[in-house]
Amino acid sequence: MMDLKMNTTTYIICGILVLVLLFSISFYILKRLGKDPRNILPVNFAHKIRIPLLIFLASLLVKVAILGDIFGYETTKEIFGHSSTIGIIFSLAWLLILLFKVVKKRMLRKYDLETENNLKARKVYTQYMILENIVIFIIVILALGISLMSIESIRSIGVSVLTSAGIAGIIIGLAAQKAIGTLLAGIQIAITQPIRLDDVVIVEGEWGWIEEINLTYVIVRVWDKRRLVVPTTYFIEKTFQNWTRTSADILGTVFIYTDYALPVDSIRKEQTRLLNSTDLWDGKVNVLQVTNTTERTVELRVLVSAKDSPTAWDLRVFLREKLLDFIQREYPQHLPKTRIMVNDKAANDHS
Repeated sequence: MMDLKMNTTTYIICGILVLVLLFSISFYILKRLGKDPRNILPVNFAHKIRIPLLIFLASLLVKVAILGDIFGYETTKEIFGHSSTIGIIFSLAWLLILLFKVVKKRMLRKYDLETENNLKARKVYTQYMILENIVIFIIVILALGISLMSIESIRSIGVSVLTSAGIAGIIIGLAAQKAIGTLLAGIQIAITQPIRLDDVVIVEGEWGWIEEINLTYVIVRVWDKRRLVVPTTYFIEKTFQNWTRTSADILGTVFIYTDYALPVDSIRKEQTRLLNSTDLWDGKVNVLQVTNTTERTVELRVLVSAKDSPTAWDLRVFLREKLLDFIQREYPQHLPKTRIMVNDKAANDHS
């Protein structure tokens, strides 16, 4: 018995030494590969995978110890056997996820979201972001399933549960219908792309940017820095506005209400002068039209273009302020007013 304990202790010490040696060699090789500019692996890849690598090597050594019949007790052998199997499966899944992230980062390196015309970059980033969530979800589910199936007792319980599921399975399926629909909506968004990262949208009456696209929900960054959390099914089932679907440029409108006597050509000339004096205007659209008349006022609609929606907002504010100032300064008598006609004869008779 004493010899068995001494042998087991010796084997454990030797195993730990071998584990440290293998880990050090692997870590050193990965660090050297990361420093090579021709390699796809990043510089810090060795540090990112050190934990799953250590788990994998330790589990592998335990497997070797079991095959070498180092463990004397059957119960100990069974416990370490299942633990090493699960360790190998989940460490490999972890490594696959990290490798996919490395490949994604390398593929997205040539696309820059900070450029002014970033439509192609937003398309690619959206696809890879949703694809990453799908891949991670599949890898985790497969790793969990394979781990459970590797244990005989749990596998038999799982088979019996699936066999006797019956009505419970139908109920669970109906309950999970909405969740499955949300997942499928996320995949559909990745393929059809009704929205992309950094798109300008109006959702539930709120104006903002698409900040994050996940498999089941989307984060919309509202203009005042609030965040809307919207399920992915919303962008498949409901109507919303996407201001940057094909390009970022957009038209902006300004409505001004004046008196009938205001000379429209003077306002039109002032509008052109103001547009030429600012960098907010992209030089494409410059229109002033009388779009409506009421019993009291005339409605003037200013239609101008800008390179993107934030610039269009600033341009609209600029024109509204400057045109109002121009009318107040040059034509104050033609601001909206209410007219009252007094009949002199009726007034004299009354007096």
